[in-house]
Amino acid sequence: MKEKVQAALETVRPALQNDGGDVELVGVDEDSGKVTVRLTGACGGCPMSQMTLKNGVERVIKEAVPEVLEVESA
Repeated sequence: MKEKVQAALETVRPALQNDGGDVELVGVDEDSGKVTVRLTGACGGCPMSQMTLKNGVERVIKEAVPEVLEVESA
């Protein structure tokens, strides 16, 4: 599951990097379906980071890895 999540993050990473940010995978809890990521760079301090996390990163991960139930920020 971790490899699938990492692959999904690679598809969203270029958009974040275009805005001066990035995302890194912190952990995957297969039992609970929870993924933890860290937004870095410009995305880390952006007031819109929660929206980016939920409407962008979480959506992409859930579409690619249906076992994921939630994505949270570290």
